[in-house]
Amino acid sequence: MDYAAERELLLRVAWHYLGTPYIWAGDDPSGFDCSGFAVECLQSVGILPRKGDWSAAALFEMFKAHPAGPYPQPGDLAFYRGDSGAIIHIEMMVDSKRSIGASGGGSANVTVNEAWRRNAYIKVRPVASRRGLAGILDPFQAPAGVVRV
Repeated sequence: MDYAAERELLLRVAWHYLGTPYIWAGDDPSGFDCSGFAVECLQSVGILPRKGDWSAAALFEMFKAHPAGPYPQPGDLAFYRGDSGAIIHIEMMVDSKRSIGASGGGSANVTVNEAWRRNAYIKVRPVASRRGLAGILDPFQAPAGVVRV
């Protein structure tokens, strides 16, 4: 199935939030963390239901059976590992080399003022600018357990 229209919608939603502050555990337009932002975008096209464990690690487990092709497409998900090897971060591809995501923060970012002080917000950057890339996965392949609503 061709998901071009859904990918386009997903990216329109993502671009709408460009510049939104990174807030630890944030999951609404007043501030997002990395998985909160990805979930908001994925839910906008019906890939995820409203309830569930939507951490970066849980999303990686959900989609890991569906790697992106050799040239990532807009809407594919880039996952990153921390020094411990655990999945700690998620961003969304805007093209084959750049991603958009909520970053620059950490658990200390609990206010908008702190986010701006730390340069932590939804931004676009090259995928290669962050170390620890664990893989780029395609959420549009409807893995088992995901209810497309």
